[in-house]
Amino acid sequence: VQLVESGGGLVQPGGSLRLSCAVSGITLTTYAMGWFRQPPSKEREFVATINWIGGDTDYTDSVKGRFTISRDSAKKTMYLQMNNLKPEDTAIYYCAASLTDYRDSNHYLEVNGYDYWGQGTQVTVSS
Repeated sequence: VQLVESGGGLVQPGGSLRLSCAVSGITLTTYAMGWFRQPPSKEREFVATINWIGGDTDYTDSVKGRFTISRDSAKKTMYLQMNNLKPEDTAIYYCAASLTDYRDSNHYLEVNGYDYWGQGTQVTVSS
């Protein structure tokens, strides 16, 4: 199983980046995928999640209205469009896949709700 992130980089405040996460090797049903981030010296935190089948989405409050999560099922790829980036968005961004159909969708907001993780891509927002 491989999840490979790409699209990170250095951007000025107010700028945009689009992260991609390509999935391969998963033979069971993927129920949800998510983006998490880990700022310097902090714990990994939830950013956004998408139901792989229905397309429902959820975001942490600090990125609502600025970030958009989406997926292309045919390409087995998930995206995170990040607009109006702020210095506090600086972090390593990770994508994750969950093979569990949780009755309580809040589990998809948690690190331990996911089974597979990518290696991470650095996003730095600085002038």
